[in-house]
Amino acid sequence: MEKKWWKEAVVYQIYPRSFMDSNGDGIGDIRGIISKLDYLKELGIDVVWLSPVYKSPNDDNGYDISDYRDIMDEFGTMADWEEMLAEMHNRGIKLMMDLVVNHSSDEHAWFVESKKSKDCEYRDYYIWRPGKDGHEPNNWESVFNGSAWKYDEQTNEYFLHIFSQKQPDLNWENEKVRKEVYDMMNFWIDKGVDGFRMDVINFISKVEGLPDGETVEGKKYASGSDYFMNGPRIHEFLSEMNRKVLSKHDLITVGEMPGVSPEEGILYTDDSRNELNMVFQFEHMDLDTEEGKNKWYYKQLDLRDLKATMAKWQTGLEGKGWNSLYWNNHDQPRIVSRFGDDKVYRVESSKMLATCLHMMQGTPYIYQGEEIGMTNVQFGDISFYKDIETLNMYNERVNDTKEAPEEIMASIYRKGRDNARTPVQWDESENAGFTEGTPWLGVNPNYPEINAKNAIEDPRSVFHYYKKLIQLRKDHEIIVYGSFELLHPDHPEIFAYIRTLGDEKLLTVTNFSGNNPDFKLPEKIEGTFELLISNYETDDGTPEEFELKPWEARVYKCKA
Repeated sequence: MEKKWWKEAVVYQIYPRSFMDSNGDGIGDIRGIISKLDYLKELGIDVVWLSPVYKSPNDDNGYDISDYRDIMDEFGTMADWEEMLAEMHNRGIKLMMDLVVNHSSDEHAWFVESKKSKDCEYRDYYIWRPGKDGHEPNNWESVFNGSAWKYDEQTNEYFLHIFSQKQPDLNWENEKVRKEVYDMMNFWIDKGVDGFRMDVINFISKVEGLPDGETVEGKKYASGSDYFMNGPRIHEFLSEMNRKVLSKHDLITVGEMPGVSPEEGILYTDDSRNELNMVFQFEHMDLDTEEGKNKWYYKQLDLRDLKATMAKWQTGLEGKGWNSLYWNNHDQPRIVSRFGDDKVYRVESSKMLATCLHMMQGTPYIYQGEEIGMTNVQFGDISFYKDIETLNMYNERVNDTKEAPEEIMASIYRKGRDNARTPVQWDESENAGFTEGTPWLGVNPNYPEINAKNAIEDPRSVFHYYKKLIQLRKDHEIIVYGSFELLHPDHPEIFAYIRTLGDEKLLTVTNFSGNNPDFKLPEKIEGTFELLISNYETDDGTPEEFELKPWEARVYKCKA
């Protein structure tokens, strides 16, 4: 397996609006990020993935971009951004920017021009179609509910928006659009960025003719995902992007790709195919959702499903592609509230979940606040929420399905994106030290207990545990490059696996429950054992058989 710096790196995602506010307007900003770079350096991360900071009207918190070459006023100036990059590089931290090119904002100059007439130069930068029998061109549903088409009176046609009405899809069939994107990527590379995280990048190729999706009884619109995910020209487009831009630099690249399988993951990430370094897949994030329903309909996680899914990706990509490892991001609820215990065993289960993930093969991603064990939030009613996906879902279910508001709120408490977007909890002062003003989104009330200041001062905190996990990855090559083998696949509470590199083995044992299950070491592992890390005080002996404490994690290194 070829060694690469980005395989050995640990990435930290910053969602700038909620990270740190420097000027008291209640909104996180670039100067706030600069003020916390020493914190990130102490944690030991190698790369920052920065969610969008480009000019945007903020319909979808910056994922609707009106100018790809300028900085959002709320976040600061280009000079601030340049200083931030320089300060990151001074600390040995690389910067991965968010690349959002499946769609732009409807306030982007290209779209403003595109709307003016059917004959204008920019019309074909977007996907316009006439109506069909007095209705939308097809029956696709937007990710944010309702039709994926919006009618425009000026030219009597509809434009496609897989996401918000203010996020029209770019037409990647148009060579001029692709050239504009590559030129923009080079603009940022010339400024010194070290890579790109590519938003829903496997949506950019649509099936010709944009056929109707399969309808489900009782639903007005259908999923069109079969016709815009992993489309017919996606590999052609990514190969072209690689040839014209990415291959000329030593960058880190990751594509966000809903609906991708391990087999497709290999096509996207195999070094010899020259597309991307790795993908974000979502299979493990869909396991606590009712079969055939959208994410808001919860079912209890079955650990056996999680193990099977993670193992499938570990072994499926081994030696052929590369995994990204994540539990949290700006679109997912907090993992300790989701798969752990955020009450009695918050610290232990936060550490256990981190151990389980970071000892696998792939590049780990930490989302801001994860490293101090931040939890989901439960605001009193819908008026406190800001996320467009959450608000659209709430309104649709109240108005169309007539569900009780308290049932819908329970869904939001579990799965809403604002769970990840509450401001980072820096200390116990007002607003958790995030801002001296009124925060754009409410702070989780548990900040006096859960905050970075407390975590740094406590050597047994989640923060110091993450710090140790990151250092172990730097010290032990087996954690990065070792092969993966799942143990006890049918055990309902224990997630254990072996990594192997040469004559070394690494044993990871984690307990996904508040119970005390017994672990038995398979006979095939023999040798001397060294305990590398655990989230409880434990004896450093041969782990042939032992009882696990609630949410316990242990990692042993074994030499034959």
